[in-house]
Amino acid sequence: MTLQVERHASPEEFLERAESFLAPREAEHNLMFGLLSRLRRNPLAYGTAPYFATISTAGGVVAAAMRTPPYNLILSEVDDERACDAIAADAFDVYGSIRGVLGPVAPAARFVRTWEALTGAQGRFARGQRTYRAERAERPVGVPGSMRAYTEADRTLVLEWLEAFFDEAMGDEAVQTAEGTLKGKLEDPDGALVLWQDREPVSFAGYGGPTPNGIRIGPVYTPPELRRRGYATALTAELTAALLRDRRFCFLFTDLANPTSNSIYQKIGYEPVTDVDEWVFDQP
Repeated sequence: MTLQVERHASPEEFLERAESFLAPREAEHNLMFGLLSRLRRNPLAYGTAPYFATISTAGGVVAAAMRTPPYNLILSEVDDERACDAIAADAFDVYGSIRGVLGPVAPAARFVRTWEALTGAQGRFARGQRTYRAERAERPVGVPGSMRAYTEADRTLVLEWLEAFFDEAMGDEAVQTAEGTLKGKLEDPDGALVLWQDREPVSFAGYGGPTPNGIRIGPVYTPPELRRRGYATALTAELTAALLRDRRFCFLFTDLANPTSNSIYQKIGYEPVTDVDEWVFDQP
């Protein structure tokens, strides 16, 4: 069947076309839904006009993609592998070059091969992530401290922790800044930051990016000298429980290279859903 590529001028237009494809796999598409929620409030929230595209056959949508420059292109789940080639060709027409791509393992790899052929850029695997979903929260016992809301008095410490988080998680490939991330969380009506307090702040977590039935937690960070005491586990469990009072799901992403986080989140009620890969392009 012939593939049809459609670009969409607004998040509303994109959702009108893609929501029936995206929503049945809400966990897999939680990042897309979260970004769309912010873009519906402010189409220029990321500084420049976003890119939205759907790929369809006579039977309906088989893939979707979006980008908020300068960030990576994001691929949806893909029901027809040829759609990866079509998205790559359309994104090339729009941008000529992009920093990278994030998507399900096989579709991301196919997109990379097509992009390399189109541009001469070399794709480089950056990291693998796992999407988790929780419908319940199991609070660990015996962890001292409690969760509290962020206050302005925490600003300097949280900025320091955010810088450390980005450096540890993404190194030189980080696009986000600590200032920008904190500003975004504080301005997000659906998001916030919380801390775990054990006499003093010892860990923090953010949340935001609502989906039709849920919300995403992240980032979560504990400084190295305070790890292996259960603080991040307790904080994530407490935050998850609080968020699930009004929602069906909570979502989060883990780095597959970090076996500790992939283990502890499952202990508090998170279940693995799918894996996604991030690739970056070294320009020719």
